[in-house]
Amino acid sequence: MKKILLALAVLAMVSGCASTRKNSGEGVANGITSETTADGSTAKVDSSGSFAGAGSDSGTIEGLQTVHFEYDKSTLTDAEQKKLEGNAAWLAKNANVKMLIEGHCDQRGSAEYNLSLGERRANTIKQMLVKLGVAASRLTTTSFGKEKLIATGDSESELAQNRRANFVPGK
Repeated sequence: MKKILLALAVLAMVSGCASTRKNSGEGVANGITSETTADGSTAKVDSSGSFAGAGSDSGTIEGLQTVHFEYDKSTLTDAEQKKLEGNAAWLAKNANVKMLIEGHCDQRGSAEYNLSLGERRANTIKQMLVKLGVAASRLTTTSFGKEKLIATGDSESELAQNRRANFVPGK
């Protein structure tokens, strides 16, 4: 009985930490959806076509790129730092846009560990963007851990695709 209760408690904590995207009434007409962030607040995400709802992962927002991390790291290589600097320039050109930074991991490790690592990744990116001149009030973070994989294979190149920070523009 204790094992069942413990399992239910862990499941409740994990599902409570996950972020969700939902459409809400009037926002749907304008292509705006709400994203619940890691701290429980809500960020509006534009999926109307002026920005892709999938953010930088979609590859369709000119000048905005997903940045990738090495295994079990929340720091960027020099090449990925250059991408982040490009994203900071994009944010400077789009001064009215807020940004949701999603931290993601590959499928190795526990759900709890990956949610924590994804959060560290997203927060690291936020801190770096602030140092590059982006107002912190324009940036929110969330972690999906290993819940939103881009690639499902086990090769290193496929695992590397999942270790990322996705940038989702909002209003």
